[in-house]
Amino acid sequence: MTEQLPLSNLQTRDIESVIHPYTPLHKLKTTGTLVVSHGKGVHVYDTQGREYIEGMSGLWCAGLGFGDEEMVDAATEQMRALPFYHLFGAKSFEPAIELAEKLKEIAPVPISKVFFTSSGSEANDTQVKLAWFLNNARGKPQKKKIISRIRAYHGVTVMAASLTGLPGNHNGWDLPVDRVLHTDCPHFYRFGKEGESEADFVDRIVQSLRDLIEREGADTIAAMIAEPVMGAGGVVVPPKGYFEAIQAVLDEHDIMLIADEVITGFGRTGNWWGTETFNMRPKTLSAAKQLTSAYAPLGAVMVPEDIYQAYVDYTAQLGTFGHGFTYGGHPLGCALGVKAIEIYQRRDIVGHVRRLAPVFEARMKRLAEFELVGEARYCGLVGGVELVADKTTRRAFKPAQGVGPLTAKLLEENGLILRAMGDTIGLCPPMVISEGELNELFDRLEKALRQAEEHVTKEKLRAA
Repeated sequence: MTEQLPLSNLQTRDIESVIHPYTPLHKLKTTGTLVVSHGKGVHVYDTQGREYIEGMSGLWCAGLGFGDEEMVDAATEQMRALPFYHLFGAKSFEPAIELAEKLKEIAPVPISKVFFTSSGSEANDTQVKLAWFLNNARGKPQKKKIISRIRAYHGVTVMAASLTGLPGNHNGWDLPVDRVLHTDCPHFYRFGKEGESEADFVDRIVQSLRDLIEREGADTIAAMIAEPVMGAGGVVVPPKGYFEAIQAVLDEHDIMLIADEVITGFGRTGNWWGTETFNMRPKTLSAAKQLTSAYAPLGAVMVPEDIYQAYVDYTAQLGTFGHGFTYGGHPLGCALGVKAIEIYQRRDIVGHVRRLAPVFEARMKRLAEFELVGEARYCGLVGGVELVADKTTRRAFKPAQGVGPLTAKLLEENGLILRAMGDTIGLCPPMVISEGELNELFDRLEKALRQAEEHVTKEKLRAA
């Protein structure tokens, strides 16, 4: 790795003023921060003029890349016409109406109404509140627990972080709160037992879910929430037949499935929704991120008519529907959501992802040649590269060795921004990336992996 240079004025001001999420705060004064000045297409540039391929679409979200002029024009037009309004107290505006109509049109399951939030975390928080509200309306006040999964990621608000199944989001935060249950992570590579087939693994973890429901009591469980592909938990692609088997258990016990499509929605997996890719049958969906291609904050909860009608009937008893966010359905976000979906359709972004998926797959498979790579998993244009100390035994590095963060830093030095989730390196390039740019991304990744292997060997980090 190159020697750390003295911090620039901007870096110093940053460290003195900003709290950075998901960052080792105790190291910042030594490592500094990467201050980004502008972006165009799949590239961003720092304040020193260095160019990077943004291989994570920011945070899984900038599907149209950076500086799309149609999006900029749509934002400008909306800001001039109506820079802010709200949906409280029976108020509305055309962008919110039009976006809700578009979401209903493209939804993978029957959807009647859309509730807007400011983020994916708020959307999943809202999913829980609505599940509670629904079961109060149904006269089932004990049916309130929510099942999530180990290594799931559903956000960082108090309830969404409780649904998240990652120790880093719980340790030190007094989480998870009550009413949240966690079942098995469907990652065969990491959690399959010796001699167990993938089908046997699915049978075992589905039985584990059934046991959990019977132990807790189905009459106490409202819903299960699941990402089609686990994102921040390490890009875990579920085994074949997993969601079909899960759905059968949920149906048997009157437990609805909530699809967290915050990362996988709008073409990322090669279909409009991850729900379609993995044959899920959710009752409700959460969306955010690529909903606006991250050009403005926005989230959405989509519900079917029978559930909405239960809200209506219960509100008649209570007097009002007492939930909402000041910026939920902000006119800017809704206008950009409308424009983003229009662009996805007109430019056939889903078709583009499908055309590039074989290239992505071939380059991911090639990474298995590295001694450092235990598994390279992928779906559409999202992938995860799991780094291991021993390929044969699948033994992981010790967290304190920091192999994942080291590799992320090497990637950055090679002009590529990816994300280390422990020792898994995530890839989620803008969906508008060209084949040439995609190959360049992988060339830079392979160079950084070779450097990481040299470091691991030199420092003898593979020792048990």
